[in-house]
Amino acid sequence: MAALDKASVVAVIGSGAMGSGIAQVAAAAGHTVKLYDTRAEAVHKAIADIAKVYQKLVHKERMSAADAQAATARLQAADGLAGMADAALVVEAIVENLDVKRSLFADLEGIVGDECILATNTSSISVTAIAARLRRPQRLVGMHFFNPVPLMALVEVISGLATEPAVAETVSDTAVAWGKNPVYAKSTPGFIVNRVARPYYAEGLRLLNEQAADAATIDAVMREAGGFRMGPFELMDLIGHDVNYSVTQSVFNAYYSDPRFTPSVIQQELVNAGFLGRKSGRGFYAYGDGAVVPPAQSEAAQARPEYVSYSVEPGASGASCVTDAVLARFQERGIAVTLRKASEAHGHAAAIVQEHAPAFHCNGAAVYLTDGRSATQRAADNKHPDTVVFDLAYDYGKATRIAIAAADQCSASAYSAVVGLFQAAGFAVTKLDDVPGLAVMRTVAMLANEAADAVNQGVCSAQGADVAMQKGVNYPRGPLAWADAVGVDRIATVLGNLAAAYGEDRYRVSPLLRRKQASGAKFHA
Repeated sequence: MAALDKASVVAVIGSGAMGSGIAQVAAAAGHTVKLYDTRAEAVHKAIADIAKVYQKLVHKERMSAADAQAATARLQAADGLAGMADAALVVEAIVENLDVKRSLFADLEGIVGDECILATNTSSISVTAIAARLRRPQRLVGMHFFNPVPLMALVEVISGLATEPAVAETVSDTAVAWGKNPVYAKSTPGFIVNRVARPYYAEGLRLLNEQAADAATIDAVMREAGGFRMGPFELMDLIGHDVNYSVTQSVFNAYYSDPRFTPSVIQQELVNAGFLGRKSGRGFYAYGDGAVVPPAQSEAAQARPEYVSYSVEPGASGASCVTDAVLARFQERGIAVTLRKASEAHGHAAAIVQEHAPAFHCNGAAVYLTDGRSATQRAADNKHPDTVVFDLAYDYGKATRIAIAAADQCSASAYSAVVGLFQAAGFAVTKLDDVPGLAVMRTVAMLANEAADAVNQGVCSAQGADVAMQKGVNYPRGPLAWADAVGVDRIATVLGNLAAAYGEDRYRVSPLLRRKQASGAKFHA
């Protein structure tokens, strides 16, 4: 199969943000576009607004004047569904209501030709359910764009049980011709993005609930260490808590109350109060004139430790790739680090480093990358009270912030030395309360776990999962590629320790992650 010919007519139903965005992209790609809405005035306004967008693109030299004029001319207002009889593709972008969508497509079946592809832009409703009552359900497919459509590259191409593979392939190829990055998905709750993204919000909310830090501080850690464009709380404020909470509830209910998708009482309270985020003027943050963004918590300046060592077992896997990156940052900043093999340690030092390398040591403190245990638990397990754990970062060479946590048993002097060490390396240091897995690590582990389950259940491919999360929600790296980079074994270990700490099925390890861990294989060769 191939993409729709440019001579093919594309019909778009719904002239809201999504519908008008789809119409803009399709017309710019060369198609005659028939835009319909039950409110005729809304269609004419949408076409006028799209024409203005084209002119802005001309001014920015991203579109020629001739192309803008031609694209605008290809936009037509449809008086009714009957005007779509010659469409080769109809994309529905109306209210998220199963009965309304079913009724619309049933009407369209009596109007369009038998070869016309029917596509729904639904973000949450089963494509199988929408198609179930059609005479020819095999021609209905999900074509889920992301807002704003002209800027967001991802399109989830979703097949219901009856969808013909050739139909999905044509829609995918057409999306490519429109300049998009399509990924195939099976019609399951949340599809790819709205399912795999749940832990980004859920783990942030849990950290806040456990008083690991305030929202502004957690957001800063996720941005400045994790490399995410927005932290979970500012992102939820942008999306709207009513929308975000509703999607979480929908996925939770659709998966029969799987604890992995449990909604947050904190977010429920915000919705109950009407504190919906930016659109209401208040969410986790205040908005409007005079609103002040609270600062992230950073530790006060501490002295640089006199002696720093790094213990690692040659050939060791797991955290070594991460801690080696931290070592490189230390060395680049002129911090002298004595290297030693864990197997060469003796006496009390051996008890600290044996089977727990890699680790840094300074002024009596043992400093580990988090493995999902709290620092307090790790100190008890290692019988070394002066234990500090540090969080994952997307790029330790460029990160401006690092999160750490100290064991309850840790002395003030040992903790201060660790703070001074990271500050000497140019990090703003954020102290989190001693929660298992800290912030970035536990979030990335859960994102990778959810993506692995989606792959394991045939929802999408590993590449599809990663492309979806990068192109759909702007993650700095696909969750499974991140698991490969950190080490699949490390991710599985973190999840196992989180499960042990909380005693919850929420942190159960995906069977596919376990297989990769056992075989030593990566998600991406």
